[in-house]
Amino acid sequence: MSRDLFAREAIAQIPKILTLMDRNHHSPTYGCCDRNFWQYKIIDFPSGMSQEFVLPLALAYHTQLADNPFYQQPILRNWVEAGILYAAKSTHADGSCDDYFPFERAGGAAAFSLLACIESYQLMELNNYAALRFFEQRANWLAHHNESGQLANHQALIVLCLELLSRLLQTPQWDRAKAQRLEKVLSWQDAEGWFQEYEGCDPGYHTLTISCLAWIYQMQPEPRLQEALTKAVKLAAHFVHPDGSYGGEYTSRNTYNFFPAGFEWVGRWLPEALQINDAFLVGLQKGLAPCYADDHIVGHHTWNYLLAWRDFVPDRPPPLSRPEGRIWLKNAKVLIDRRQNTELYLALNKGGVFKFFSHNRLIVSDTQFSLLVQQGKALKNAVGHLVGNYQTQISEDEIVIQGNLGWAKQKQMTPLNLMILRIVMLSFGRFFPNLIRSLLQKVLITGKKSAPFSFVRQLRWQDGYWLVTDRLKAPSWKSIEAAAIGGDQTSIYVVMSRTYQAGQLQPWLDLTEPIKSLPPGEPLQLERRL
Repeated sequence: MSRDLFAREAIAQIPKILTLMDRNHHSPTYGCCDRNFWQYKIIDFPSGMSQEFVLPLALAYHTQLADNPFYQQPILRNWVEAGILYAAKSTHADGSCDDYFPFERAGGAAAFSLLACIESYQLMELNNYAALRFFEQRANWLAHHNESGQLANHQALIVLCLELLSRLLQTPQWDRAKAQRLEKVLSWQDAEGWFQEYEGCDPGYHTLTISCLAWIYQMQPEPRLQEALTKAVKLAAHFVHPDGSYGGEYTSRNTYNFFPAGFEWVGRWLPEALQINDAFLVGLQKGLAPCYADDHIVGHHTWNYLLAWRDFVPDRPPPLSRPEGRIWLKNAKVLIDRRQNTELYLALNKGGVFKFFSHNRLIVSDTQFSLLVQQGKALKNAVGHLVGNYQTQISEDEIVIQGNLGWAKQKQMTPLNLMILRIVMLSFGRFFPNLIRSLLQKVLITGKKSAPFSFVRQLRWQDGYWLVTDRLKAPSWKSIEAAAIGGDQTSIYVVMSRTYQAGQLQPWLDLTEPIKSLPPGEPLQLERRL
């Protein structure tokens, strides 16, 4: 499988990234990569995350590919330096930056952009004291900042930033902070191999954490880190689907993320990691990679793909084997069942959301019941895919999940909400950004409010196929305006979820008419053969 697939996919995003950057040397926002700020002027501060785009540009400059028009173009050096200096110019006095609202002081945006700036500075062989002073300022802030929520990928990013800058500046000043952060990351790794991301296991963000830890391991090999990476890679291998796609809505954060660079680095001493990348490359060739080309997150995968191309290991092991049997990750509450040319990926902690493959092809993606419910003047959405403690019964040929639907998180910003948020953040909120972030996480991400609809989902293996039987009960069907089962529905705010992926072309299963015809008190029953 050609490594050039990684590079071509990434290079295709460089024109977009350059469009997002202010490249006017005489502009007051020269180097700003947030087009909504400098061009459209529809927001009142630039997103600090956007300055991460300097790393894809620096790597594109060094990517010697026949059809790469950006290779060794001198102007890219100027634009990269301008992007780094704008990151310094737009930072707060303490070294932090904002992402979604003013004075947010976002740890993720600060870490992603600092990593990009440090690595780009070295790749382009820059010599700029203002940039170095900015790096140190931001590193000091990151070293002492503790954000709300458990996001292992952010903590790993911070360790990587501190390690890279320690080497660039040849200083031990962050040694203690590095050790403490790394200890936190390793303590958040479950015995099954996955790292905590909010409410559980997300294989997509897991691959980003692997990339960060593998990068650190290259600079500072330690047995404990190698052990953690080995467990993490073996866990990731379970989530490469037979068609080459990866992850999806049955995971804790609903992402299709795949960051390949770490697998190339680990693959130098653990060939199984290279098998994972090769399996993903098969999907990439088929067009099954998700689209992450939006204005905010296009940089993440672009730089990681280019690093995977640059450090591609030439000697590859045989393809990843797919032995029949069951993998039951009890702590992650994910069950993978392979038998007779079928593969089932089932989320027991999300009401039985699943993906089903047969003969290496996606047949069904199912994100559980979704109801539009009229409550007074409001139209609310009750769904079966929220993370929760569902009752489960598992045997060799039968799986049963039951519980209640929950109310989807559909909070939108209004002029009044935005005004309140601005007033809060421009006054006392700037002194308590973590408190504001924690409150927003509760509203938009974590927690489940139960809805008055109960379900039972049964999957039974018989005669070479899965029989899926669903039963839904309601106090009354009169308030139900619409009902369906979708293939890609999610209801929590995650930056890198809800991206397009080819498997989402599956139409929704409309259940409105069957529900409308049900007598009062009678449950909806649905049977499907997979």
